[in-house]
Amino acid sequence: MSWVEPNAVKRLEIIQEAKTVAIVGVSSNRARSSYFVASYLKGGGYYKVYFVNPMIDQLFGDQVYASLADLPEVPDIVDVFRKSSETPAVLDEAIALGVKTIWLQLGVSNDEVASRGTAAGLNVVMNKCLKIEHARFHGGLHLAGFNTGVISSRRAAL
Repeated sequence: MSWVEPNAVKRLEIIQEAKTVAIVGVSSNRARSSYFVASYLKGGGYYKVYFVNPMIDQLFGDQVYASLADLPEVPDIVDVFRKSSETPAVLDEAIALGVKTIWLQLGVSNDEVASRGTAAGLNVVMNKCLKIEHARFHGGLHLAGFNTGVISSRRAAL
């Protein structure tokens, strides 16, 4: 079974049906994209968010878990901020837990993850940012990736 990138309708469905997200490779460094995505997802209250990184203990006052297996529940989406070469191990954990979706962040893709994940029945999204996709579908995406607060397709008069 070969991997086919989920189209926008399927990505929207994945985002809308999910209740829990685990962010693997999250960083406590404010300059890292994983921190920004974690802040957006957690701060917006869109999902119950779990953080996974064996190198840190807490983030935003929440416990950070060493692995997916340590989480108190099975997440709907595993959002991965790891090198492409490290993603098959994350996939193995996700399959073992019965996760619905593995989501590899911008710049992260792996053909093995695509084929094995699809064969195992997971939704596989690669090289896309969960924060950007969520904001895009919910009307909060500006060119810089921030919410402008404008709900119109017209530009404001200068």
